[in-house]
Amino acid sequence: MATLENRPNTALLVVDVQNGVVAGNHARDTVVANVSNLVDKARREDVPVVWVQHAGNEFEPETEAWRIVPDLEPDSAEPVVAKDYGDSFEDTTLETVLSDLGVGRLVVVGAQTDACIRSTLHGAFTRGYDATLVSDAHTTEDLTEWGAPPPAQVIAHTNLYWSQQAAPGRTAGTVKTEEVDFG
Repeated sequence: MATLENRPNTALLVVDVQNGVVAGNHARDTVVANVSNLVDKARREDVPVVWVQHAGNEFEPETEAWRIVPDLEPDSAEPVVAKDYGDSFEDTTLETVLSDLGVGRLVVVGAQTDACIRSTLHGAFTRGYDATLVSDAHTTEDLTEWGAPPPAQVIAHTNLYWSQQAAPGRTAGTVKTEEVDFG
């Protein structure tokens, strides 16, 4: 279990599923549908859903690019954490939100695989959280023009290495959408 004391709860962490972030991304519609299914499941099971929304650069608040995709809609009772950096914990209220909810385990979904997802997973893990990546509920854009591998390979590599993460007193790993257990 997490190395955080008195944090028995799990939360679904939805990172940057915003119009300007996921537009044109690899398997965008499938990933958004998987995220939607997980949000519905979490709500049915009374598991907190915490939304992270990137701001800055081309994602100015209240612009179309900044908005969460119309396929998903945070409930008015669900926290939305604004962030300016890749790691969703860095200079945000996320730690306070999770602490107030008694959360020590995160199920992570969203975008971009090779930026904010990786940074947030590592940020959570080093802060003592258990961190599970949903292998078919994260995506990224095509950056092959700048020497990156194709998006499907970036996603596969991230799933591979996150399934092998280990640290004292913490768990990590990957699961598919249909295998997610919030218990």
